[in-house]
Amino acid sequence: MPTPHQMQDRYDLPLTTSSARTAEHFIAGIDLLLEQNYGPEEQFTLAIEADPECALAHSALAYMLHLRAQVPEAKASAQQAQALARGVSRREQQQVEAIALFVNGQGPSAYALIREHLTDYPRDMLMIRVVQRLFMLGCSGAGVASFPGTLLALMRSVAPAYGDDWAFLGQYAFAHHETGDMEGARRLAFRSLALRPTNGTAAHSAAHVFFETGDAASGGDFLATWLQTFDTRAPYRVHLSWHHALFELALGRYTRVLDLYAAEIRPAVLANKSPALNDSAALLWRVSLYGGTTLPVPPAEVRDLAAPAATRPGPAFRDAHAALAFAVAGDEVYMGQMIDRLRGLADQGDVLAGEVTLPLAQGINAFAHAEYAEAVRLLEPLFGAPHLDQLSRIGGSHAQREVFEDTMLEAYLRAEQFDKAEAMLRARLQRRDSVRDLFWLGRAQLHNGQAKAANTNLQVVTQRWQAADPASDEHLNLARLAAASARRGVSGTTT
Repeated sequence: MPTPHQMQDRYDLPLTTSSARTAEHFIAGIDLLLEQNYGPEEQFTLAIEADPECALAHSALAYMLHLRAQVPEAKASAQQAQALARGVSRREQQQVEAIALFVNGQGPSAYALIREHLTDYPRDMLMIRVVQRLFMLGCSGAGVASFPGTLLALMRSVAPAYGDDWAFLGQYAFAHHETGDMEGARRLAFRSLALRPTNGTAAHSAAHVFFETGDAASGGDFLATWLQTFDTRAPYRVHLSWHHALFELALGRYTRVLDLYAAEIRPAVLANKSPALNDSAALLWRVSLYGGTTLPVPPAEVRDLAAPAATRPGPAFRDAHAALAFAVAGDEVYMGQMIDRLRGLADQGDVLAGEVTLPLAQGINAFAHAEYAEAVRLLEPLFGAPHLDQLSRIGGSHAQREVFEDTMLEAYLRAEQFDKAEAMLRARLQRRDSVRDLFWLGRAQLHNGQAKAANTNLQVVTQRWQAADPASDEHLNLARLAAASARRGVSGTTT
């Protein structure tokens, strides 16, 4: 049998096991984990069956169990890994410890250890993945403003160690588009896909590039084709389908959006519901926000997924989406309980809760109660220059946080603060094309006495949304406002 010191992973790092089968399954599992495909848990389980004393296999399984919201099981696996790590290399010991800290909710400590660890072991790609997860959940400390810049700097520092590695390139792409480098992100994502066509991480970054450049038609076409090659059992498929739904929503195709929701995103149809809260809550809130009508799908099942957030601590990103779930379901009890919990945290000195999560939840709640001026008061301090705003401290991508920007915009419009809405919209339209932003700009201009400018913009929107669902509430509202702007523009009426 090989000795433990003869084993290495795909990045030439030590893997302490005397079982070649364990090494084979572990390496396969890490690759599936890094591409966010189906099956890493099964591979790590097989690795443990071949060598029950392989600490890294137990640790990697702990990470995956935590990702699937099986927290008690994840903690048990992490504890087992720690017990087995005494005789392994320093690199393995630190990885085991970092994941144990992560699954036990000690994000800041995990982050500090991983930063130190990557100085000595820059090719520990799993640690790069865990760092990004910490940032995405807002768990790396008291919230890091402009975390994408911090993530990019970290990845840039280790990039020379990876060369043309498909996993690193796909992950590196994310840090690029989140800091505004769309062409760099596009190049890295599609290079990664060329090397590993099933890499969901790279496909995800490609979708972000299409989103951030306002190319919804190409983004929808890309995902509709690529998803046909992606394992239907992969939990990450839910999030990629959410991106697909956003492209369809940008094109005004509500029927297609709701079909995607029913087939790929809705909690009731998922075997593993852990990825469903953020995506389903954000999508249902967007549909409600844009259309302004009662949802044709039951939001109660999304509210039920969010219910633990009412009373139990959790990541800021989860709490922000739980607020959307409670608001879209009209559940004042759960919303009130969560706001009380966040207020308690703020009173105890939790900076992130006090400065970001609490006012965000309160603002969403005010909006849901049609208290639009109050929603503006609560939400406005969270927004600043792109990539430097306070909202980035909750984690997530810009595409995920944009639902809160959209809520801010709609609050401005409904509170009749049209100058502020117009300023925010012009800044967004400078960054990327958006038919809906142009529609909102026309709305602001029409109500702000700029009938001719409104008419010009609303006519452009009408032309570009010719393939949109004509019976949707948003499209009917567009037709009504376009007609009003045309009349006022001809008559010279300014109000």
